[in-house]
Amino acid sequence: MRIVLLIASLMLSATVFGADPEAGKTKATICGACHGMKGISANDIWPNLAAQKQGYLVKQIKAFRDGVRSDPSMKPMVQNLTDKDIEDIAAYYSQLDGK
Repeated sequence: MRIVLLIASLMLSATVFGADPEAGKTKATICGACHGMKGISANDIWPNLAAQKQGYLVKQIKAFRDGVRSDPSMKPMVQNLTDKDIEDIAAYYSQLDGK
């Protein structure tokens, strides 16, 4: 079991190490409409993205894109994102201050 967890952890780490927060900032512009330009949402129905863990954001955005999670407002925002786009966006939001 420990080996499986270690391998899964290494695979996730490999996914996010090549991410570019600066590119993510540009790619995340559309996200700011709901989640706030600095990742702090002004509306209770949309979560804050600032300071979230990078791996968590990658997983959730991919889940929306791939139809694992469903939300009519998210699908059009994420449907054309590549894995690299998602990794960059997650890197950007994860390095922001959540306050």
